[in-house]
Amino acid sequence: MAKRQNDHLPISDILKEFVNTNKLQSGLDKVDVRDAWANMMGNGVNNYTTDIKLDRDTLYVALSSSVLREELSYGKQKIIAMLNESIGKDVIKKLVLR
Repeated sequence: MAKRQNDHLPISDILKEFVNTNKLQSGLDKVDVRDAWANMMGNGVNNYTTDIKLDRDTLYVALSSSVLREELSYGKQKIIAMLNESIGKDVIKKLVLR
């Protein structure tokens, strides 16, 4: 059998190159934001969350409870900081609660 001549690259480097080549990072960020919201906010908030959408650097969150929306609006900057820390990079700059 012939030996293969290849460079042994870690799979993580290959995946990063694939993501960058195909411009998939924004889609992956959207998935990461949804997961981070679910993990950080817990079941109480998730029960009233109807939609989460990341558009550029703004996170839009639709809530079915006006009382919860008002309560969360007081801590927007803290929520943004917690979500960005959970994701591991600065993806969210603005939070809009609907």
